[in-house]
Amino acid sequence: MSENKKLFDKKYTRRQFLQISGKGLAGLAVSASLLNLIGCEEKQIKNGKIFSWATPTGLLVVNKDKCVGCHRCEMNCNLQNDGNRIQPFIARLNLRDNYYFGEELNDDYLHNPGVIGNFRWEPVTCKQCANPWCGNACPVDAIYADEKTGTRLIDKEKCIACGACTKACPWHLPKIDPEENVSTKCVNCGACVKGCITGAIEMVKWEDVATALAESK
Repeated sequence: MSENKKLFDKKYTRRQFLQISGKGLAGLAVSASLLNLIGCEEKQIKNGKIFSWATPTGLLVVNKDKCVGCHRCEMNCNLQNDGNRIQPFIARLNLRDNYYFGEELNDDYLHNPGVIGNFRWEPVTCKQCANPWCGNACPVDAIYADEKTGTRLIDKEKCIACGACTKACPWHLPKIDPEENVSTKCVNCGACVKGCITGAIEMVKWEDVATALAESK
């Protein structure tokens, strides 16, 4: 590999993915090394089974073919961030809402995800948006970007638990913790990835993505 490829700019890599984020990887020249890196096959990408999102710390990859609906991602999120409470409702990612019917219910049961469908699921996770709807909607500026990682976090001292962030998020991912009376939001800790027994959720470092993309050139 040439020295230029070794020094492939990871920030440029992230910009590439921001352009296609949420639409899968079909618009990108995918090398064998990148396929191996994210643990999928090219046909899964073409069939829209792989979703990717650019986050400050890496590429978040969700493989719908691998999700078995076990809810471990939500439980691990709770254990990491909420002490000993297992309360999927306040988990910082969402599988529960589309567990039975998918994202919407229609008559095409064969292609609908969920139990009342084809038994396929998609864990919906925080996208760590560059221009976050949740942060823009917060009336007290309680959502801010971490200086080191860029992760969007909630200042619990400022949060008034009004729910504006939940309503503003297209995926309704921030939730109000009724016991703590504060909004909960993904902190990019990786607990969901570590708890996934099938590898349906992966977080790939930008350095590794950059190397894999460079090899495809």
